Amino acid sequence: MNTKFSSPSGKLSIVIGNPLALIGDDIDTDRIIPARFLKCVSFEHLGKDVFADDRKNLNGSHPFDLVKNQGSSILIVNSNFGCGSSREHAPQALLRWGIRAIVGESFAEIFYGNCIAIGIPCFTLSKELIKNIQNEVNQNSYLFEINIKESTLKYGSVKLNLKIKDTSKQMFLSGEWDATSTLLANINFIEKKFDELPYTKFNKSLN
Repeated sequence: MNTKFSSPSGKLSIVIGNPLALIGDDIDTDRIIPARFLKCVSFEHLGKDVFADDRKNLNGSHPFDLVKNQGSSILIVNSNFGCGSSREHAPQALLRWGIRAIVGESFAEIFYGNCIAIGIPCFTLSKELIKNIQNEVNQNSYLFEINIKESTLKYGSVKLNLKIKDTSKQMFLSGEWDATSTLLANINFIEKKFDELPYTKFNKSLN
């Protein structure tokens, strides 16, 4: 787990970090962050509770507990990752643990959208390639480099072509995924539009 949390913002083109392999199909959002943690007022402390039940059952041997994985930021998963309920807490918990990109066979659609909305790019590869990467990651230490513009993953002497939706890629490269930054960058336009609206003019005249 990364002890210092910093939220992604603005344009994203490169993600560099250590990988963490999480093996298993159909890992759902209830496993990623169990329902009892959804009562939180903010997402701030969800990182420490990611995969809470799985980690408890494995008593320290879960990938998110292994010493060699602490500080990892690129998650390697299998098929239909993030299925189940649509809770946005799941990608928020992963983000606050330290995950900055996910590479897998496939993703549940709502989970994928929730990841994009908070700055976690999700890429896909074939089942065979994911299995090979997970085996390598568990046996060796690598630094991964994901180039969003080129849609590539590099580690060691390996370079792979990743798949990502073109709309998602463009959102990261332009910074449009980051709604807050986009609003702040267009504050003059927003204020101008606000002044042009007839009902806001009416409200101003009452004050």
